[in-house]
This record gives sequence, structure tokens and C-alpha cells, in this order.
Amino acid sequence: MIKKEWMFLKQFKKPFDIQTYLNDLKYNSEYVTKSPRKVFKEKTANCFEGALFAAAVLRTMGHKPLIVDIVAENDDDHVIAIYKQNNCFGAVAKSNTTLLRFREPVYRNLRELIMSYFDFYFNTIGEKSLRTYSNSVNLSKFDKYNWMTTDDDLEFIGDYLYTIKHHKILDSKSVRLLNTADKEIVDLCFSGSIEEGLFKPKKK
Repeated sequence: MIKKEWMFLKQFKKPFDIQTYLNDLKYNSEYVTKSPRKVFKEKTANCFEGALFAAAVLRTMGHKPLIVDIVAENDDDHVIAIYKQNNCFGAVAKSNTTLLRFREPVYRNLRELIMSYFDFYFNTIGEKSLRTYSNSVNLSKFDKYNWMTTDDDLEFIGDYLYTIKHHKILDSKSVRLLNTADKEIVDLCFSGSIEEGLFKPKKK
């Protein structure tokens, strides 16, 4: 690690510092997966790159580099970095919306944490779309690929997420009974979003 990168990492004292940094980055709408080092160099990130970046910085703070995959219906999936503090879960995340980002470490288990996103996870036409979430993935399993610093695309990590166990949140009846999100909340959620990075849902 070069001196410039080490000095950069020293600015992060707590998980929320990572979130503040990610919020200020331009959203990357390209279909690529950059390493944390490339995010630092290029100053852009999508949600997956943001999760990898957050996990890498959390690692320097002494946390395990953990991410969780969240799968949606008729909407973009989401990936978050998670950490534990006082035996409770919190999360750091990059998002093209305003409501799917940081979570304070107050959730007793992973499902509680994921469900905190449920009412705010909707597509641009207000359909609540969160359906499943994965077990946590410790990114140290990819250390041999230098995932924190490589110039290579890390799409293979995303491919791996498709292969692991996911937990279903709703049955089909519950899905049919869901209400759409309040329009004011939808408008707030997508205020400031990068248009080309938004999922275009199919109307039912």
C-alpha cells in the first residue's frame, strides 16, 4: 500500500465516515465492478463497488470484510457491507437512491437488519420489491485475487453471490397484498438519482 493510500484510509475513524465518503462519490452507472483501490482512484462507485469499498475499509478498522446480497423483483438488486458493534449489526452501502444506505448497529440479527430496508426498497413506480437476502459473505475468501487492490474487473464476485443460499422474506400471497409506497417517499428516495443508473421496471 502506497503512502497516499495509507493516509487516505486514516481519515476513516468509524463506519459512518465510510458512508459519508460514499455519499459524496458520483454513482457509477456502468456495468463494471471496480476494486476498492480503483474506486479511490476514480472517485465513482455503484452499489456493489460501494459495498466492496466499505468492506475493505471496515477491515482496516478491525471488522471482518462482510457483504450481503439483497435480491429484488422488478428492480435492481442491492449489496451492502455489514459490521457488528456491541453484538448488533449495522450496514454501510452506496445507493443511487437516498434510503438504502447506512444503518446504525442496533439490529440483533441479520434478518432484522435486512427488514429495516423493506419499506424503503421500491422501484421507480413505487412497488415494494425486496424479496430475498443472502448469508453474509466474508470477502477474505477472495484475497488470493487481490480484490482490494486489483485493476481487474471483479464481476466474478457478483457471479458467486448468485450461487449461495438466499433467504425468502415473503410468500406469494404476501407479495400480492403489498401496497405501493407513498408517492412523497418515492419522490424523496429518487431525488438526486443518476437517471441512467435507475432500473426501468415493467408495469404489471
